[in-house]
Amino acid sequence: MTTALFAAVGVALDWLLGEPKRFHPLVGFGRLAGGVERRLYGAAGVSPRARRIRGVLALALLLTPLVAVATFLCALPEAGAIFSVAALYFALGHKSLHDHARPVAVALRAGDENEARRLVSLMVSRDSAALDIPRSATESVLENGNDGVFGALFWFALAGGAGAVLYRLANTLDAMWGYRNDRYLEFGWAAARFDDLLNFIPARLTALTYAALGKTRRALACWRAQAPAWDSPNAGPVMAAGAGALGVSIGGPARYQGEWHDRPALGTGAAPTFNDIERALTLVRHGVGLWLAVWFVAAGVAHA
Repeated sequence: MTTALFAAVGVALDWLLGEPKRFHPLVGFGRLAGGVERRLYGAAGVSPRARRIRGVLALALLLTPLVAVATFLCALPEAGAIFSVAALYFALGHKSLHDHARPVAVALRAGDENEARRLVSLMVSRDSAALDIPRSATESVLENGNDGVFGALFWFALAGGAGAVLYRLANTLDAMWGYRNDRYLEFGWAAARFDDLLNFIPARLTALTYAALGKTRRALACWRAQAPAWDSPNAGPVMAAGAGALGVSIGGPARYQGEWHDRPALGTGAAPTFNDIERALTLVRHGVGLWLAVWFVAAGVAHA
């Protein structure tokens, strides 16, 4: 029950305060990770195997001491509760997701496509000039519902504040290094695989959440039929189930750094419009409420 209460407080703080505008711990962590990368990446002649080992070492050096400190702080008799709530607050991106996606829908509704394109380019890594704005924003909301919200809640439930810290730091390293390009294919291998491992269960719980709160049969059918074709083992179930739950079609060809990638289609129905961006946000928001409700009920039953 205590953990459920801490989770509710963390979610409330995130919603009320949003992402810190200054002195965000993840900004400092990103700079630290950049420094570790510069020192460990190695010269151009390093073999792929050695580069992969260097990436494993970088991951361990960045995560092990910080998670150990977080574990110690969470165990403190009184201050531990405060740190645990703060850790979840910094790990969550629920309000941030709304702050980034909602203005895209507002700009589209006002007919300002240039502004909408500029805003959505801040959410995705695809070439902004070639992307479908409502489709890209809807995809980002569904995928980041897991990466920025439900994944953090899952690991907080499992391991408290230290679990939330581990998840958010690992997710940040995957966002920095988890690219399949010449620079990061080997060095970022460990970060990408570790993030896949941490997200395996949360992603499927997120997919179930989307299915439960939308067009359930369609969501489950899309998940079963379409997710295996997606290149990410975790984003596939999340996005296929989310698109099916909303009754829209996402995915399809996309251009990254000037190169077109023939991604499979996900979901079913018409292409998203600006209204579907808000519907996707509502799906995530209602999902958070569902998780907290189930959490409190389960805690109550366990203590009955």
